Amino acid sequence: MARKDVIRNAYQLCGGASSFYDGMMTYATPAGKAICRLVWNMDREKNLRYITEALNGIPEDFAGRLLEVPVGTGVLTMPVYQQLPDADITCLDYSAEMMAAARAKAEHLALRNVSFVRGDVGALPFDDESFDIVLSLNGFHAFPDKEAAYLETFRVLKKGGTFCGCFYIQNGCRRTDWFIRHLYVPKGFFTPPFETEESLRKRLAGMYEDVRVTAVEGIGCFRARKKTDDLSVG
Repeated sequence: MARKDVIRNAYQLCGGASSFYDGMMTYATPAGKAICRLVWNMDREKNLRYITEALNGIPEDFAGRLLEVPVGTGVLTMPVYQQLPDADITCLDYSAEMMAAARAKAEHLALRNVSFVRGDVGALPFDDESFDIVLSLNGFHAFPDKEAAYLETFRVLKKGGTFCGCFYIQNGCRRTDWFIRHLYVPKGFFTPPFETEESLRKRLAGMYEDVRVTAVEGIGCFRARKKTDDLSVG
């Protein structure tokens, strides 16, 4: 199955999980579609485009070590990992509840190459340069200590490895910015400060090379490669 088809059918492939979050992330339920349209100004095509772009850093024949942080419920990634039987995948999240939902999806798909670790992105329990890819989907906008998160994801990535994913960025969609400011931040769902497309590109260019940042409404998708020289970020 092609990557786009896997993403498009993620909700069904995961067993039709009924959580509101899963329906929103996959644009698969009436309530999820309504939130995507109202808050994020996204239709099905835009939703598919940003997820595909965010996962673009993972080759379809990938067979190395991958860290996903945070894994969330795993609704977007477990079906993709099913297509990567030779990869060694570690999924980390601080929320035991989210991780339990992701583990259930992995079990439903009979994944044997995915392990789960509870931990904090600001203090990752892994050695330096442990992973070929670090993937972060919709996490950085919620992390309370973003500076630590950037440094830790950089630290555990191998030289020449790929850092990719997506998260909310300011100034991409005025409607989204309003909801984030008046609802998501007060409720504690998201934590400022937030990147803009320009600031994200500048930040990644200071740490990585071959940086690509693409905005789809209020979501910034990124892909970058860790430099192979001995320079470090501190």
